[in-house]
Amino acid sequence: MSATNTETSIKLIRSPAALHANTAAAAGLLKILVAAQATGAVVEISEDKAAAAKTKQPYSVVLNDAAGTRLYDANAVVRYLYRTGTQPLGERLAIEQLLEWEEKTLALLPTDRDIDQLLEAASGRVDQLSRSATVGAADAVVLGAVYYTMANAKSAAVAKYTQLAEWFARQTAAPAVVAALPAYTANVVAVLVREEPAAENRRVRSGIEFAFDPTQVVLPVEGARNVLITSALPYVNNVPHLGNVIGSTLSADVFARYSRVRGHNTLYICGTDEYGTTTETKALEEGVSCQALCDKYHVLHKQVYDWFGLSFNHFGRTSTPKQTEIVQGIFAQCHANGFVSEAEQTQQFCEACQRFLADRYVEGTCPACGYDDARGDQCDKCGKLLNANELIDPRCKLDGSRPVLRDSRHLFLDLDRLQPRCGDFVARSSAAGRWSANGVAITENWLREGLRPRCITRDLKWGVPVPLAGFEDKVFYVWFDACIGYPSITAAYTPQWERWWKNPDHVQLYQFMGKDNVPFHTVVFPSTQLATGDDWTMLHHIATCEYLNYETGKFSKSRGVGVFGNNAQDTGVPADVWRYYLLVSRPESSDTIFTWADFVARNNNELLKNLGNLCNRVLKFLDSNTKYAGALPAADAALVAPGADTTDRRLIDDVNTMLARYIDDMDAVRIKAGLRTAMEISARGNQYLQESRLDNALFTESRAQCDTVVTVAANLVYLLSVLLHPFMPATAASIARQLNAPERLLPDSFELELLPGHVIGKAEHLFAQIPEQKIAEWRAQYGGAQQPPAASEDKKSKKNKPAPKAN
Repeated sequence: MSATNTETSIKLIRSPAALHANTAAAAGLLKILVAAQATGAVVEISEDKAAAAKTKQPYSVVLNDAAGTRLYDANAVVRYLYRTGTQPLGERLAIEQLLEWEEKTLALLPTDRDIDQLLEAASGRVDQLSRSATVGAADAVVLGAVYYTMANAKSAAVAKYTQLAEWFARQTAAPAVVAALPAYTANVVAVLVREEPAAENRRVRSGIEFAFDPTQVVLPVEGARNVLITSALPYVNNVPHLGNVIGSTLSADVFARYSRVRGHNTLYICGTDEYGTTTETKALEEGVSCQALCDKYHVLHKQVYDWFGLSFNHFGRTSTPKQTEIVQGIFAQCHANGFVSEAEQTQQFCEACQRFLADRYVEGTCPACGYDDARGDQCDKCGKLLNANELIDPRCKLDGSRPVLRDSRHLFLDLDRLQPRCGDFVARSSAAGRWSANGVAITENWLREGLRPRCITRDLKWGVPVPLAGFEDKVFYVWFDACIGYPSITAAYTPQWERWWKNPDHVQLYQFMGKDNVPFHTVVFPSTQLATGDDWTMLHHIATCEYLNYETGKFSKSRGVGVFGNNAQDTGVPADVWRYYLLVSRPESSDTIFTWADFVARNNNELLKNLGNLCNRVLKFLDSNTKYAGALPAADAALVAPGADTTDRRLIDDVNTMLARYIDDMDAVRIKAGLRTAMEISARGNQYLQESRLDNALFTESRAQCDTVVTVAANLVYLLSVLLHPFMPATAASIARQLNAPERLLPDSFELELLPGHVIGKAEHLFAQIPEQKIAEWRAQYGGAQQPPAASEDKKSKKNKPAPKAN
């Protein structure tokens, strides 16, 4: 180091604002201080708030010359101190080239993320720098640019740049640098180097990783808990609306996801129900063949369910050769075992169409409530199941004419003879499987009234043909063959389908549906299984929903009232927000109502302010490179130890109590309660942060406490990722990604699974505010004020409508 040169002195006037070590301003300060020490100049450092406010610069340098020249650029100060302009031309050009490269290239590279860019660039010029402890102008400038990164990076990250590391070691040991560092340290705020998140810097307890691969065929595993899940097969006569989605497919998806993260061997099967009257009716309306209609709507259904993130192992369809094979095989067994009888049935016959009319082809006045637009199988207004012959003033749906009654010979499943065995099954299964209350009530009502032979054939063309002489012109009734769609779709998934469906000792069957489908799954299908004499996997738990209504009334496919799957996507609101709203509003014990005001309020108040706030606050605090730079510290063992009287231990104990309740609710398929508990855990996390007063003062004044709070909170966020996975899978995946952690299995207790030294990812917002004005806009756009058409006008139009041609 040169002797002090009193003739060369400078005044460095800095702003009182904090100067962070990872900034260009801090790099420039080090350049000036090192250059001054190397050239023997005196540096007087002072603060001037007014001058800083005026120039908006972190500092300026006033030279000791007659003009009092003020410089703002650190490299210009270095040039002045080294008098580079007086040096020989060759040396001056070499120095200028390096300084210009540093200004235009090196200084622009990140110093605390992706540091390889910076180190690789500097390494490429190291042979132009000093090979001794001498600190030249170029050395001072490059050292300032790389000092923060190389001084704070892990040794392994620097070691691969051998020449650069050796140069850096020589320079930092040089007297000029050693003398400059105290003043540098006193004037900058220490900042940590932020490691880029990667698998290599994960520190996560082993054995908790979870991954779902839908391409892998799942078969029952001996000794494991094998869970078979179905959701009611949706008709292919329209795009599903929100009531359809929550009633079966979404609810089943939640339980399937929960079952998987609990480590159970799980198969979730669904598909489109494609045979029957509804398909023929819709095909006639659209003027296409039944097969073309099914092909169209099968794709539309799959697109909607994919957008909602439903995790089927297989989504199939019923209009397949496997369906025909298995339905006819089951029928043959029932017939051979004496549980099928023949009888004449009086039906509505349209003389104009020259065809027997299936129930849905007949409309009229409901005998129960007087609604004059009831269908032949059910009244949309009061929900009563009907026989078409019960309708008052019946009319043909196809041409509006009044049908006549004629007899047709049909096949019946003798449910009356199967009732004792069916009743025993219901008693055992409803208790062991903890059926939903409405599922039990509906089934017991059917049994109490007494089962009667049920017709299993129809006078249609589109369906599974009846393989019995004299019945070749008929097909099976959809409610005989639809439930058989579950095993036939499984058979399309794997030829070893019977390992799932004929394995009652090792497989538990969970079925999800709306309440109107209950008796077909608890009485008709189980009775069919019993009638075959085979050892079937039978219903273990039935999960049912009441109706989700839409603002002004019921969703209606036929009238287009309500929000349909494609409408949800068109709003631009993420699928997980829709999933959350539908699930928190799930009509488990009574009907619920979808309203746009409630939808927006729950997003803004529950998702954004509760869950989103917790995750973002914790991750941003950890991410700050003036605190933890994304690296998880160690919790104080005494603060989290069992029995400790601390806010941290109380949080852990409270979460464990709620976690046990969550698991019990989800095991019992109390989905809404499970989601409510998950959100309560999130709220408890926010309370913990408030009680702990997580802020800069806690970090500065109570470091051990702060370390514990951020570590416990980060682990709570990690637990929330798996608690929320069944309900909001994309959100859960985002949380795991932001934590730089794998998606995980659900534990029995809350533990600190993210270990000290774990490097998190970058914090992102999980949810966005929905403006209040969207309520009125969406209500108008999606028909919240729609009213059903007047029945009298509708009836007139049907009477005057010509009969469409059959396919």
